[in-house]
Amino acid sequence: MKLSDLSAQTLEKIKLVRWDRIIEKHEGPEDWDSVFRYEEPEFIEIEGCAVLLPVDKSHHPNISIIRCIWSADNNSVTLFLSDTTYDDDLFFSGFMAVCDRPKDEEFFLAILYHEWFIIERATVFE
Repeated sequence: MKLSDLSAQTLEKIKLVRWDRIIEKHEGPEDWDSVFRYEEPEFIEIEGCAVLLPVDKSHHPNISIIRCIWSADNNSVTLFLSDTTYDDDLFFSGFMAVCDRPKDEEFFLAILYHEWFIIERATVFE
């Protein structure tokens, strides 16, 4: 799926959605309209589903999914990911996203995108 496949009406609905962020010490709600103004986002395929994250499409080759947790009704997904676009250090490349499926749509849209310090999985979880 590509953004160019979406109707103008669907794109306008997306632009109204607010998402929460903590990125480089900048916190607070943003709206998708600002993402479209300052970035070139594009859908990324995750486990066969189209997901729109608030990052430029140039990041996609540098994104690796570490963990993907689907809700029971498959209308929400929580992602833990690594984006090494600017730095491959575990301290600076981790992010977490929560994405919801808009009503009557076949894609997921980020409603939360935060920095996350990638830490090694503790042995108590294994």
